[in-house]
Amino acid sequence: MSRLRLSHFGYALPAIPLAALYLPLFSYLTPFYASERAVDLAALGAVWIAIRLFDAVSDPAVGWLSDRTPGRFGRRRVWLAASVPLVAIATWQAFVPPADAGLGHAALWLFLLTLGWTMAQTPYFAWGAELEEGYAERTQVTAWREGFVLIGTLLATLIYFAMGEGGDGLRAIAVTVVVALPLTVVAAVMLAGEPADVPSVRLTVRAGWEAMRDNGPFRRLLAAWFLNGAANGLPVTLFLFFVEHRLAAPDSAGPLLLLYFLAAILGVPAWGWLSARASKHRVWAWAMLYACAVFASALFLGPGDVIAFGVICVLTGAALGADLSLPPSIQADVVELDRRRTGAGRAGLFFALWQVATKAALALSSGFALMALSGAGFDAAAGSNDATALTALAFLYAGAPIVLKLAAVALMWGFPLDRQAVAALRSRPAPV
Repeated sequence: MSRLRLSHFGYALPAIPLAALYLPLFSYLTPFYASERAVDLAALGAVWIAIRLFDAVSDPAVGWLSDRTPGRFGRRRVWLAASVPLVAIATWQAFVPPADAGLGHAALWLFLLTLGWTMAQTPYFAWGAELEEGYAERTQVTAWREGFVLIGTLLATLIYFAMGEGGDGLRAIAVTVVVALPLTVVAAVMLAGEPADVPSVRLTVRAGWEAMRDNGPFRRLLAAWFLNGAANGLPVTLFLFFVEHRLAAPDSAGPLLLLYFLAAILGVPAWGWLSARASKHRVWAWAMLYACAVFASALFLGPGDVIAFGVICVLTGAALGADLSLPPSIQADVVELDRRRTGAGRAGLFFALWQVATKAALALSSGFALMALSGAGFDAAAGSNDATALTALAFLYAGAPIVLKLAAVALMWGFPLDRQAVAALRSRPAPV
């Protein structure tokens, strides 16, 4: 393995345990607390929305601080390392709650877990944006990281269903994260350095926010990322409900998820190959349109349609690699636009807002989906639900995501920061 590939490999390693938290946190944990701890679905939805409101403050704060963190070990790596104890403890408490745990326990430890996640993810993404400067090379970095994200997600899925789902599955995932996170963070710190020539110009708070406000490509990309994140968050939240109650095939959930994430892993190189030959924003738009066309058929599925849904999982899974690897690479180009205009290295703040949009999209979509399901009379613990509840479930799972993705495509189709624009940008010196 070349030195460059070894650096990318080392940088990407922590993505595995961090990703192993993602799907369980938003797909497995809610049904567990609802069915085994009798926590109200609408109350859980409200908790997620409240946590995301706090993220609107904590994420920019961590990004701003990481941009200004001095030290011989780098601005980003020290934050990633410092997050490990909090993430590990909160993961255990949230995933392995005591028998009498209720809404209060869930709210406290989900809040602390997402705070630790912020300390890890925001500097981690900023670090990735600063590893490489080339238009195509940035996609290589994000492809390594997001490929490992998919591996971590697949690993968590295998562990969860192999251990019998529910509380046993969540415990096994918690053990995996608590052990693997510190090991992979140490490996990343040792194998991947931080660039020493990141600009140190610091803007006043007002000047910094004005520069971001006037960065049209950033606003446009962030809006599209939010819409697509909300579109992806709905099926993530509702997958187990859809398979169990709409398809009446609860035992098929594990194999279907495995198909989905295997297809996503296999799809990452293909999207990277395409983005090396066309502008990244247009490739991403193609991927979203393709996903919409395939996902529309899920609206018409009913009890017993497991094979048809398996085909949908494979085809839409192939599109997930584009959703994961291309937008952060485009965001790195947007960060360079800001640096060329202002002379400030503010990847931390930019990716903090990126994380706010990421988590807000998922939490708001999942929170409102859970409240809408509850309002439609859906009962996660019931053996059966009426037609109204199941229709609401199908629309929230498959229909609403299509509308949101089409809006994201409309924003990104004519995105101005293409390959030629980035090349022209790099030919201009940054202010000093």
